[in-house]
Amino acid sequence: MEIQTEMNTQKENPSLIGMFSSPGKQFIKIKENPKFWLPLLIVSVLYVVGMALMAVSMDVQSLVDQGVPKDQAELILGFTKVTVVIVGIVTPIIGILISSAIQLLLAKFGSSTVSFKQLLSMNTFIMIIGAVGLVLNMAIRSAIGGNPDIYITSLAGVLNQDTAGVLGSIEVFGIWSTILTALGLQKTAQLSKGWAWTIAIIFFVVSIGFALAGSAFQGAPQL
Repeated sequence: MEIQTEMNTQKENPSLIGMFSSPGKQFIKIKENPKFWLPLLIVSVLYVVGMALMAVSMDVQSLVDQGVPKDQAELILGFTKVTVVIVGIVTPIIGILISSAIQLLLAKFGSSTVSFKQLLSMNTFIMIIGAVGLVLNMAIRSAIGGNPDIYITSLAGVLNQDTAGVLGSIEVFGIWSTILTALGLQKTAQLSKGWAWTIAIIFFVVSIGFALAGSAFQGAPQL
C-alpha cells in the first residue's frame, strides 16, 4: 500500500497554475509524469486570444506611418490582422518543438538522460508565462492605445519608445521565462546549474538577436 501511494505521488500531474507559485515542484512532476496535449491546447488558446487583441489594436494610421500607401492600407490591414491570428496558432507549437529539439541536443553534452517528451512538456508549461504576458500586454494596449509591437512590460514600453528594437526584448515575462528555463533544465533534465543557465541565456541572447535583425530589416533604430 505504501509503495502504491508513493507511486501515485510520483505520478501526480503538473499544473499550469503551479508554474506561477511553485515552478520547482512542477518541473519535478514533469520529469516523472510529462504532460503535453492539454497544456499545449490551453497555451495555444491564450496565444490566439493575445494575438487577436493585438490585431484589434492595429489601425490604418499605424500602417500609413510605416510608409504603406493610404489607398492600400485598409486591404493590407485586414490581411495583417488575419496573419497575426494565424501566427498565434502556430507560434506555440513551432516554438516548443524547435526549442525542445535544440535543448535535447545540448542536454546530451551535459550527459543528461532527459527525453524529448519531457522537454516538450517542460517548455509547454514554461510557455504559459509568455502566453499570460501576451494577453496582459495586448489587453492593456487595446485599452490605452499605442504600438502593439511594444510590450508595456518591456524596457521599450517603460521608456516610451516608438519601436521595439532590442529594448523590446528585455521584458519581464521574457526574463521570467528564461529563469524558469534554467530551473527546468536543472529539475527536469538534471543538468548542472552552470550548463542549465548557459543554455537558458543562449536562448535569451538569440531572441535579442532576432530583435536586432527585425529592427535592421525595418530600418528602425536598434536601441
